[in-house]
Amino acid sequence: MALEHAILVSLAERPGTGYEIGRQFDRSIGYFWSATHQQIYRTLKKLHSDGLVSFESISQDGRPDKKVYTISDEGRDVLSAWAMSPTPLQPLRSDLGVKLRAAEFGDLAAIIGELKAHRDEHLAQLKIFTGFEESYYPNPAALTGRKLHQFLVLRGGIRQEEGFIEWCDEVIVALERELSA
Repeated sequence: MALEHAILVSLAERPGTGYEIGRQFDRSIGYFWSATHQQIYRTLKKLHSDGLVSFESISQDGRPDKKVYTISDEGRDVLSAWAMSPTPLQPLRSDLGVKLRAAEFGDLAAIIGELKAHRDEHLAQLKIFTGFEESYYPNPAALTGRKLHQFLVLRGGIRQEEGFIEWCDEVIVALERELSA
């Protein structure tokens, strides 16, 4: 997926300034597709020159005008075509997995420590996601449309975090057993 598609999704949900889109990335989309504010502004400029978004300049007292972006009809068509196109299988890339393969050449205690740190980070991320689930989606069975789609993406994130935590637990137990042998 290109950043362009993530921004078009954001604008399809609601018009906004570059700053507001950046905040939406910080609060939600960025958990699944990250971008810096600079990348967002650069991409908005490209989307505008390609005719996929338009903007309205809003005057502000004592500050430069702000641009409120809206997805264009052509942008909706591009987003629709992209949403319907096949998604290729994402290859697994894991520095941690490669380090684990090299564990015999390192200090097992240090590798266990790194795995515990990763586990803790993923546990913290899982708590954020489950907090979103409890706060924003108290009745998942009643969801439809955009809210259902957002919920399903969140559930995917929750499942990924749970799986990674379980894997870390499995690896930590195995390496601790090897270390004590």
